[in-house]
Amino acid sequence: MHRARPFRQRHRALIPSAPNLAALAITPDEFARRRRQLMQMAGEDAVLLVAAAPERMRNADAAWPYRQDSDFHYLAGFPEADAVLALLPGRKHGEAVLFCRERDPIRERWHGQAIGTEQAVVGYGMDDAFPIDDIDDILPGMIEGRGRVYCHFGREPEFDAHLLGWMRKLRQLRGGGVVPKEFVALGHLLHDLRLYKSRAELKLMRASAAIAVDAHLAALLVATPGRLEYEVEAELLRVMRSSGGVPAFAPIIAGGANACVMHYQSHRASLRDGDLLLIDAGAELDCYASDISRTFPLNGRYSREQRALYEVVLAAQLAAIDEVRPGRPFGAAHTAAVRVLTEGLCELGLLKGSADAAIAEGSYQRFFPAKTGHWLGLDVHDVGDYRVGGESRLLEPDMVLTVEPGLYVAPDDRSVAERWRGIGIRIEDDVAVTRDGSEVLTAAMPKEAEAIEALLAARQGRP
Repeated sequence: MHRARPFRQRHRALIPSAPNLAALAITPDEFARRRRQLMQMAGEDAVLLVAAAPERMRNADAAWPYRQDSDFHYLAGFPEADAVLALLPGRKHGEAVLFCRERDPIRERWHGQAIGTEQAVVGYGMDDAFPIDDIDDILPGMIEGRGRVYCHFGREPEFDAHLLGWMRKLRQLRGGGVVPKEFVALGHLLHDLRLYKSRAELKLMRASAAIAVDAHLAALLVATPGRLEYEVEAELLRVMRSSGGVPAFAPIIAGGANACVMHYQSHRASLRDGDLLLIDAGAELDCYASDISRTFPLNGRYSREQRALYEVVLAAQLAAIDEVRPGRPFGAAHTAAVRVLTEGLCELGLLKGSADAAIAEGSYQRFFPAKTGHWLGLDVHDVGDYRVGGESRLLEPDMVLTVEPGLYVAPDDRSVAERWRGIGIRIEDDVAVTRDGSEVLTAAMPKEAEAIEALLAARQGRP
């Protein structure tokens, strides 16, 4: 009888190695191109202001791990807080101006070396840089005479207060400064740029996806009956951090009926023999996210009901991925998934009547209340309009989205036989739109039921 090769030999993912971040890093030239493109879209009479994310305090003097604002990172690639990027189209002394912390030996003794204004120019490609403490004296003069200010007004109260202060200062100038007449939402321009991924971004996202696959595969080794959900979470996080990444979001580790809670976070339950385990987890590498969901049997074999629902979800996901190609509406994947899921539910007897009627009435939503995907990039739920002119947006090359249908039968749903209750299943992959179709960035993570059972058998040393 053929025996499966040892798990570690079959899947190099279980011995993760940190990616070469220097080789993956987006270059200063690409950040500069993004800034130029945005300024061209805004026009020469505009000023564009983007603030770095503030540090968030967890309690007392303990801060949460810092994560840069995605828009600021997209334009500057600058990793520190207390910074403001000003883009000034047509400015003779340089269009890209960064206000940031100065080097301070006393502060650096406690918090580590800062980048400083000189390195902001030399290392990050800024045209000019000034100390953040001088922004109130310098920036109003740069704004004067501009017709429009593009910014994220309403996102951060502290930045809003500074912005209003700069406007007041302009009005108080001798003779009266020329104050911009319009405040324009920056996201209208910037977020459309972010929707289309460059080669360098796609390279980072493939690396992020590879780390997430490694983490999911490693989680299979520890996800056995009798263990606790948070032990599986710990293994996921260990692999992500040892590979140079961080979690892109708080993972979902949901055993049994907990998988029917869409955003389950408790992670305190014991894993039970005969239950499924749903893992929804992604890695973030240099701010770029991945997002994978898999659902597998803790004891290594799907039950008849689990397998039946699993095959329906898998067929729905494959049908949805087929709709991810240039020229197809974003919503086509959801429509395809809903059709397959509903037909499957009707065939299995969980829904009564025809699939057409169940779709028209929305009765399928009792088992699938979510959408089938979302944009993916610097944010796990990335920016970008889903509808344009009232219609579902047409997919174009270099867009990236998730495809994640699921079925969730509530444990207290008495409209179905008891054997179906408490089963929750989601299958999710990251898919990039290419010129002639799509690329599944997370394809290295198995999802066919037979392949998953083979992995679990190898884990337990079974043939």
